[in-house]
Amino acid sequence: MSAMVPAAANTGVNTTALVVLILLFLLVTGMGFWATRWRKADSMESLDEWGLGGRRFGTWVTWFLLGGDLYTAYTFVAVPAAMFALGAVSGFFAVPYTIVLYPIIFIFMSRLWSVSHRHGYVTPADFVKGRYGSRGLALAISLTGILATMPYIALQLVGIQAVLEVAGLGGSNALAKDLPLFIAFALLAAYTYSSGLRAPAVIAFVKDALIYLVIIVAVIYLPSKVGGWDAVFGAAEAKMAKPNPVTNKPTGAFIPSSQQYWAYASLALGSAMALFMYPHSITATLSSQNRNTIRRNASILPAYSFVLGLLALLGWVAIKAGTKPIGLDGKPNAQLVIPQLFEDMFPSWFAGVAFAAVAIGALVPAAIMSIAAANTFTRNIYRDWLKPNATHAQEAKVSKLVSLLVKAFALVFVLTLDKQNAINFQLLGGIWILQTFPAIVFGLYTRWFHRWALLVGWAVGMVYGTITAYNVVNPATKAHFGGSLAMIPSIGKMGYIAMTAFAFNLIVAAVLTLVLNALKVDRGHDETIKGDYFADAGDPRVEKHLETDVHLTTGSP
Repeated sequence: MSAMVPAAANTGVNTTALVVLILLFLLVTGMGFWATRWRKADSMESLDEWGLGGRRFGTWVTWFLLGGDLYTAYTFVAVPAAMFALGAVSGFFAVPYTIVLYPIIFIFMSRLWSVSHRHGYVTPADFVKGRYGSRGLALAISLTGILATMPYIALQLVGIQAVLEVAGLGGSNALAKDLPLFIAFALLAAYTYSSGLRAPAVIAFVKDALIYLVIIVAVIYLPSKVGGWDAVFGAAEAKMAKPNPVTNKPTGAFIPSSQQYWAYASLALGSAMALFMYPHSITATLSSQNRNTIRRNASILPAYSFVLGLLALLGWVAIKAGTKPIGLDGKPNAQLVIPQLFEDMFPSWFAGVAFAAVAIGALVPAAIMSIAAANTFTRNIYRDWLKPNATHAQEAKVSKLVSLLVKAFALVFVLTLDKQNAINFQLLGGIWILQTFPAIVFGLYTRWFHRWALLVGWAVGMVYGTITAYNVVNPATKAHFGGSLAMIPSIGKMGYIAMTAFAFNLIVAAVLTLVLNALKVDRGHDETIKGDYFADAGDPRVEKHLETDVHLTTGSP
């Protein structure tokens, strides 16, 4: 990261912007509580209703929900901040990543929806358990999902903190500085607990409307204020070529060089493969009413990728505008660059609208992520290992409580990890969650892999990825987990750690499968059949299965 000279702390409060932000924030909070009554079911006391919205969302609701789920504070804070500080390799890879993503999910996600619908699966670990007959492998998948979700939720809270800090809330002491996080946590926790997945589904409509409004205005208005796009690109190129005084290397990459191709490509591909392994992505998908809804959304969601590309370039607009992202404590913080750009360049009232777009853009995914992590704990740890005879009502109650704990643990990430490069929060989660890809995605097509081989491969990928990521030290702050790139063994190029860990995972799983199959080690029972992967809404086998499931869970005759 280029060195930014600390400036005096800006302690002024932008009253107009803050009032607009608070009013819109309170509006969506109220909508979050009202969502309990939206498409109200007879009871919210089941994971199907509280955690999946009754599995009844159509194309447009699912589109807004997935958009709200996938385009997060990572998009609106971390990506342009990375562009501002480090350039194209660290920031703009997110654009091809989302382009590559949708063909991937078009191929496999409808199969996961069908088999989950047929068997009443709520989480990816539910599918793994049913497919491989292995509680141990399912436990590994569920723990990985929860762990990987923590830094991702933390990133959302960083986004909320950034806009509140630029608006003037906070201070130099620890309590005042982190108070906005606790306020956001309390509001988010309250309406998520009350309304479940319906809350972010309702709020997503407002969030997306605000975001499209702000981005369209920003990409037209802001470049015109700083001399046009030619001047923007010229300023960005000059900054990225300037040597960093800490490392004595160029500040960043304006256009990736041939030495950076592996890093750029592996970040894009690895992130695309990882995104729909997260519990929150799968939760939003399973809430849709039929399998064609998934395919339609895979076709129209790239509209968000266009917006992402424009938003990423605002990081370079900030370079030309001379934006100084200085926190209230007087220290430079690149994560503040977009809120600060908005405050510097927009009228106060519209800056408030822009702040609200970023803050609400963090609330929606944070709510879905905490619900998904809670569902995973409830189904795959509480029910599978602690209380096998838990009723639907007990599952829902535990999930609500765990959703609060998940947010609390996410706060730990925010308070303990280096926030200067918050994009690493998402990339760190990607290193972990990508190790679940073989068990989930390959399992949708084949039972060739042995369950124990998948478990050992997962462990190898997790250990290698975590240790390698820990050993990446930020040269400026000397903090561990300071990046997501490391040298690829035998290739000698820098690449995304997640992809290297995934390669080791896959090699170990394949070799061990051959060994274990030769030794005729028990492969476990597969409760799925070929037709399960093509089931759709209204399939009579689904109704029969769900009735049986209710009887077994509640003990009714």
